[in-house]
Amino acid sequence: MMHSKRWQIAPPLTPQANDNLSNFPHILAQLAFNRGYATVEEARNFFNARIPHSTDPFQMTGMQAAVERVRQAIAAAEPIAIYGDYDVDGVTATALLVQTLKALGADVRPYIPNRFDEGYGLNTDALDTLAGQGVRLVITVDCGIRSPVEAAHARTLGLDLVITDHHHPGGELPPALAVINPKQAGDEYPYKDLAGVGIAYKLAEALFSGQQSAVGNLHLNDLLDLVALGTVADLAPLTGENRALVRRGLHQMQQTTRQGLFSLANVSGIELKKISATHIGFMLGPRLNAAGRLEDAIAAYELLTTTDVMRAGQLAQQLNVQNIERQRLTRQMQKDAEEIALADDPDAWLLFAAREDFNPGVVGLAAARLTEAYYRPAIVAHREAETTRGSCRSIPEFHITDALDRCADLLVRHGGHAAAAGFTVENDKLPELISRLKAIAAEKLSEADLRRTLNADLEVPLAELSLDLLKNLSYLEPTGYGNPGPVFVSRNLRVTQSRTVGQEGKHLKLKVTDGKNTFDAIGFRLGHLQPNLPERVDLMYAFEPNEFNGRVTPQLNLKDVKPAGTPD
Repeated sequence: MMHSKRWQIAPPLTPQANDNLSNFPHILAQLAFNRGYATVEEARNFFNARIPHSTDPFQMTGMQAAVERVRQAIAAAEPIAIYGDYDVDGVTATALLVQTLKALGADVRPYIPNRFDEGYGLNTDALDTLAGQGVRLVITVDCGIRSPVEAAHARTLGLDLVITDHHHPGGELPPALAVINPKQAGDEYPYKDLAGVGIAYKLAEALFSGQQSAVGNLHLNDLLDLVALGTVADLAPLTGENRALVRRGLHQMQQTTRQGLFSLANVSGIELKKISATHIGFMLGPRLNAAGRLEDAIAAYELLTTTDVMRAGQLAQQLNVQNIERQRLTRQMQKDAEEIALADDPDAWLLFAAREDFNPGVVGLAAARLTEAYYRPAIVAHREAETTRGSCRSIPEFHITDALDRCADLLVRHGGHAAAAGFTVENDKLPELISRLKAIAAEKLSEADLRRTLNADLEVPLAELSLDLLKNLSYLEPTGYGNPGPVFVSRNLRVTQSRTVGQEGKHLKLKVTDGKNTFDAIGFRLGHLQPNLPERVDLMYAFEPNEFNGRVTPQLNLKDVKPAGTPD
């Protein structure tokens, strides 16, 4: 049984942290410490998802000017456009502000660009169209911070532009009436990692200031389901204010009156009363994203805003069908891209594949699959007549955007962060670009130990796993990116039963014991380990409840399995 992953277990509590956190059960204390909370106050704030700083939206640069301009537009009955993006963050942010402004009496409309015709972000043709429709105020959500040319164009059209965005600013801020982004230089808002929908919510909060707790039938809390959807789906870190907003948003989703959310949960097989961030990340988010990846994101927007039961059901079914097609396209593109990349250079430190028929809405997903399968940076690209648009995914050992920065002289445009990026390149420069990127990857990675690292919180004996521990672990919710769910390691367990389950035997089902305590374990996509499984194993796993026929039993959700005693 080969073992190709590194296990990294967090260091134990320091003596000082152990003293500080002695009132908590020791596993809970270790989990808080691993996430950076070493005092009683910090740990309590974390477990209760309390925000330890002021959340007054008017601390954000540009907020006062934006609120005054919106109120002026409402008073004068000026048409307002909310200019969004085609991913879940952009769609939920658009829905949130349209719902807010309608409640305040505004003449407001959404505008979500088409991925295939317009691409990401502000574009001058769209601004021309909106101006031609009589719009006088455009509010961006989840885009605009890197659009100085388009902002200047808006000004020539007589459009006032308010930019709300969470992406990192470029060197030059757009010349807008107001720019709301806590990442801009000099902004005093304490929390910098809000998603686009989180910043839209802060604008809604500011617009509600001075009002009663509700405007018309709309309460601020009614918007938190949208905040949770967009924040989790966009992989904004579930720390600080994001975590507090998502926890409250999940509670709101349990009692939502949003018809589209009922319908979407129904086609996803989710019981809203038990909704978690994991459900958003793996079930609701991909279905909402499918519309913008394959056709037009306006269907996702309509689903989240319609009050028509029949229409909500139709749209939910449409998104579900599109998601199935998106999954099929991703699998096929991964297979084709794999063949192209490996035929070109089977030992490459960076995998690259481009074709004219690769769907530009799915190339990023295919690149992510290649990176996961081969633990190498990967680029999958859609080739057009004159240019190629690539989507990149990477590993912690290789900062893909830094690599693209070193090739900026070859690129029409590019952007991203350490793990994901995108670029456009003229076709005659593509061979040089790929050659250079592969050379940079070889320089950075040839001496590295390229094995995936799996992180665990602590080692625990099976005797410490109980239903009480499961209750304690719920204090860490919502978990996800930036706040990983607890992961444990148990050593030298005897396998008493093993079999494969699921389609094509993809999953591994075990029963393990330490001689006194016995647990069921499930390893998703680990079925290939079953034929050579040794009698004694070390396990890395999440400890979770398994509900079946109304009965809850604890089980181990396996992250990895290795022969007992194998070095980490």
